Amino acid sequence: MRAHDSATLAAAIAETGPGTMAGTRPALPKSATAGAIAAPDARHTPSTSITAEATAAPGARGTPAAPDTPSTPNTPGKGPAAGRGVLLAALGVAFFSLTFPATAWALEGFGPWTATTLRVVGAGLIAAVALAALRVPLPARRHWAGLAVAASGVVIGFPLLSTLALQTSTTSHAAVVVGLLPLTTAVYSSLRTGTRPAPLFWVAAVAGAAVAVAFALYQSGGHPTLGDLYLCGALLICAAGYAEGGRLARELPALQVLGWALVGCLPLGAAGAVFALLHEPVTLTAHSVTGLAWNVLGSQFLGLLVWYRAMGLAGVARTSQVQLVQPLLTLVWSVLLLGERLSPAAPVAAVAVLVCIVVVQRTRA
Repeated sequence: MRAHDSATLAAAIAETGPGTMAGTRPALPKSATAGAIAAPDARHTPSTSITAEATAAPGARGTPAAPDTPSTPNTPGKGPAAGRGVLLAALGVAFFSLTFPATAWALEGFGPWTATTLRVVGAGLIAAVALAALRVPLPARRHWAGLAVAASGVVIGFPLLSTLALQTSTTSHAAVVVGLLPLTTAVYSSLRTGTRPAPLFWVAAVAGAAVAVAFALYQSGGHPTLGDLYLCGALLICAAGYAEGGRLARELPALQVLGWALVGCLPLGAAGAVFALLHEPVTLTAHSVTGLAWNVLGSQFLGLLVWYRAMGLAGVARTSQVQLVQPLLTLVWSVLLLGERLSPAAPVAAVAVLVCIVVVQRTRA
């Protein structure tokens, strides 16, 4: 090597020390490039710009993103988002509490299959219009299985089985299924996702469900009805639909979860409606039309929309416990709208259920 090149190389290596550590390496002459690349500090010290890029974009270049921490706003069940989720869950429960009385009204003029299929078709058409107007994209293929479970539970299974049950059961007796639903939803979600709520969470959940069930059974005289099998089936399938929909709501907007579940059921609902209308008599009355309209708009669309949003914010297990108060609200509506008599034990049961809800909300779900 010539003396001139050796001097240039030595000067270049001397300049790369601090500059390389700071990520501000100066340009080297062409004759010294090979030597500078071979320098130990240039081989092993990553530049600040590359480090900053990796830090600012977790998951980029194949690097897995770090899981959410309790301080992350998007972590379900934690932070201010959980409070908003609980409020939305309370609004959803207010919608759902009218479902059984509205179904009883609908059955005054429609058969059970007609009332259910028209409910699916009506909510599906509303969802289709909303999805088209907002240009909501199709969900990814990996979400389709969860959407199918959610649709089978909350769009078809629960509405059909609970409607069949209300042919032989009073609304107060049917409220038993709502008392058990929060507990079964939490259990299904825990098994499905592998989460482990604190023991106090389960104690409060079981206690609240027990109070709600005991009160509802007391209201109905404690006698099992022919609709109990329908209610048990509705309970199990709705828990799965809630849990799967709530899991998807952590990744997708609530409208996308519910909307595509409803739209996916439109063909089946339309075919069932045609069949049902041909075989079941229809009597249009103020009660039957109002009850069906409420179940389409209030229970099947708006109620589930805010409910799934609530589960995405507060988590499935915690949100489901807000539903413990639903049987008591349903009984109130049964008195006001259907003329059923309410037991004096209602205030006591209401306080007991609310205490359980407070305990659940203060426990990590």
